[in-house]
Amino acid sequence: MKFSQWLGFIGFILCLLVLWQIRQLLLLLFAAIVVANALNHLANWFQSKRIKRGYAIALSVSLLISSLIIFGWLIIPPFIPQFQELLTLMPRGIERLITWLRTNASTIDPQLIHALPNLQQLTQQLQPVINQIAGQGLNIFYSTLGLPLTLLLLFVLSLMLLVDPHPYRQGFIRLFPSFYRSRIDYILVLCEESLENWLISILFRMGTIALGSFIGLLILGIPAALALALLAGLLAFIPNIGPLLSVIPPMAIALLDTPWKSLAVLILYLVIHQIESHIIAPKIMIQRSNLLPAITLLSQLFFATFFGFLGLFLALPLSIVGQVLLKEILIKDVLDKIQSPTCSSILTNISEEDKLSPDTTSSGSP
Repeated sequence: MKFSQWLGFIGFILCLLVLWQIRQLLLLLFAAIVVANALNHLANWFQSKRIKRGYAIALSVSLLISSLIIFGWLIIPPFIPQFQELLTLMPRGIERLITWLRTNASTIDPQLIHALPNLQQLTQQLQPVINQIAGQGLNIFYSTLGLPLTLLLLFVLSLMLLVDPHPYRQGFIRLFPSFYRSRIDYILVLCEESLENWLISILFRMGTIALGSFIGLLILGIPAALALALLAGLLAFIPNIGPLLSVIPPMAIALLDTPWKSLAVLILYLVIHQIESHIIAPKIMIQRSNLLPAITLLSQLFFATFFGFLGLFLALPLSIVGQVLLKEILIKDVLDKIQSPTCSSILTNISEEDKLSPDTTSSGSP
């Protein structure tokens, strides 16, 4: 390669290194874009009611803040004692579950007792994994600004993007060649629509699972039903992994009462998720994210490995945007338009031979 090409390659590598160093800031910016996109759609709805843009933005932000305040006022006071009770009961339930497993394992094979860990060993084994995931999260902001200021920064960034999104959008579009800018503008519209459909779907899913879990746990008589239901609703934001994590605390607590309740809790959560996914959501939600389950799981593992908890939290919206970019840019604009003269001539010759082969065969046959 020429010197200029080497210089461009080195500059490209340096840009990748800089982006990797500020990856947590980029994830925070993406989270702000998601929040601003949601508030922008709400503001557009207010504008459709003949409300000016400024007042529509003020109403959207006020509605968000009011919802958070009402949620905190109605939910947090009764949630705190139930959450404390949950923290007390869950270790006892897990210890009893391990004891029950060791007892039943001894009837099958006495050697299995040594393979099952106790609660202290289980905690020691899981602690490095938890520390690694948490340590790769927002460690830069936690060590310098702290979580409250990080959330404040997220809110400020979202508000800036919401108030005047046009300059940021046009600045991003101008990074591309002039002939491709209209195409990028259309791709950004597709990304916004995909994020809107995902947000509506996930909020509906969280609310449905939280309500169903609360009613079911009350019927079964499980302690701390409100805390467990809210936990199930919040963890529903994380597909695949969230539902699996949400069922462990209520099963452990139910085991303190009677073993059959633990199995009933497992069946309850399975039924709730199946009803929400296959009966309620298809009838109410018109458009949902069409990510394959395996792709969703792999994306969660990928983003959690490289970006920590925040990457796991944003894995699904990142995957949705990535799917749109791959489909529109890589597949439609690159792969579908690649035409090789050599390959075209070879395919033409093959097709011509296929057309001539029946005649040749029929003429040469006795």
